[in-house]
Amino acid sequence: MSSSSEYLRGVRDGLPFLLVIAPFGAVFGVVATEAGLDLAQVMGFSVLVIAGAAQFVAIQMMVEAAPVLIVLAASLAVNLRMAMYSASLAPHLGPLPLWKRAFAAYLMVDQTYAAAILRYEARPALSPRAKLAYFLGIATPIVPVWYAATWAGAALGSAIPPSLPIDFAVPITFLALIVPMLRSLAHVVAALVSIVGVLVFAVVPFNLGLLVAALLAMMAGAETERRMAKRRGT
Repeated sequence: MSSSSEYLRGVRDGLPFLLVIAPFGAVFGVVATEAGLDLAQVMGFSVLVIAGAAQFVAIQMMVEAAPVLIVLAASLAVNLRMAMYSASLAPHLGPLPLWKRAFAAYLMVDQTYAAAILRYEARPALSPRAKLAYFLGIATPIVPVWYAATWAGAALGSAIPPSLPIDFAVPITFLALIVPMLRSLAHVVAALVSIVGVLVFAVVPFNLGLLVAALLAMMAGAETERRMAKRRGT
């Protein structure tokens, strides 16, 4: 299958994500502006970081006057999933030149990864070039709308009626991504441990309970996978 057809397929598969990306970006723009950031700072946040969950965590901790190192550590912990995404995509995009992989890394968000990995696993015979084309196709509608929605939220936030429930997009976004990815017992265990951990450690200052919950979830998932592999080997 040609790269152009894969690109167009990626654009088509990326369009449904706009239903949550647009309000998600708008919510961040509003929240960041209310936290005291000006328009340039808000846009710099979204363009340079391009990671909604980490951006929300950072803004909340900044409002709480958390130390800079704590803000960076918490944001990094939230984004550790990107390292796992990268490892998962490496067999598919690894043969590409460094600059192409770097560009794909910048565009790698939850939505582009989730759609791409499902496509790659369904069509493993696709060439690395075709796989990259599909990845870029998914990102084509998502990334510009994320920028535009962030700008709209920051610039027009005061004009958005308080009764308009645009904040629904935050939990819906992650539910829509997580559920299809729970394909093994290890995934389910990690998800459950993270939920329990966040609730149990919610009292920890500066949202550091997120760090603890993330660490426990990764350990639980890895241990479950180890035991499952050991059982399969016996």
